[in-house]
Amino acid sequence: MIDSSSSSSEPGSEFTPEDKPRVVVLISGSGSNMEAIAEQIKNDVIDADLVAVISNKPEAAGIQKAQDRNIDTQIVDHRQFASREEFDAAMIRMIDGYRPDLIVLAGFMRILTPYFVRHYLGQLLNIHPSLLPSYPGLQTHQRALAAGDANHGATVHFVTEELDGGPNVIQAVVPILDGDDEISLQKRVQIQEHIIYPIAVKWFVEGRLSMQNGVATLDNKTLPLSGLQLSS
Repeated sequence: MIDSSSSSSEPGSEFTPEDKPRVVVLISGSGSNMEAIAEQIKNDVIDADLVAVISNKPEAAGIQKAQDRNIDTQIVDHRQFASREEFDAAMIRMIDGYRPDLIVLAGFMRILTPYFVRHYLGQLLNIHPSLLPSYPGLQTHQRALAAGDANHGATVHFVTEELDGGPNVIQAVVPILDGDDEISLQKRVQIQEHIIYPIAVKWFVEGRLSMQNGVATLDNKTLPLSGLQLSS
């Protein structure tokens, strides 16, 4: 079921001017990365229009945060669909109504079907709380601590059919400190997420960042396998 009761308009009915790249953000939770990107768009650091925030969870706190910013919001509740394929088809219909140039996954906790990924291939960015290719999937902070790693971090990458396996764009490296637990480490990683995700979005909407033949390129130069790295 698609619920637009919380939206400020029907999808696509009130588009902003077409002279800026159009960004749609998908969330499942607090929307903190969405807020970081929205703030830089508001302040003209990123020259784009955030045309919609879409969530698979009606209770996601990020929905209210987007509405507080006068961003159009939509709910596509995955629990109302019999299969992952039906849910993804509904998501595609909703997203396509906004005619986006870029779809940003910001804490969107759904594994996407190959059909969805192929439909938007090269237009999908995700952020993952680890230094990929280390620790794809869940419980990344716990796994890094258990392994005794010296460093942890976050990665922005293009989305492909392989879970957390698309080419990396940019990473933030966060040292693991004596006495760190999952909560303290997660907080420091999230601070860096809010720095690197807007950078990647800015590069993309400026036409500098792309995925070509399965490889991430910046200014027409192939990025290293890790992506560019920032140390905190």
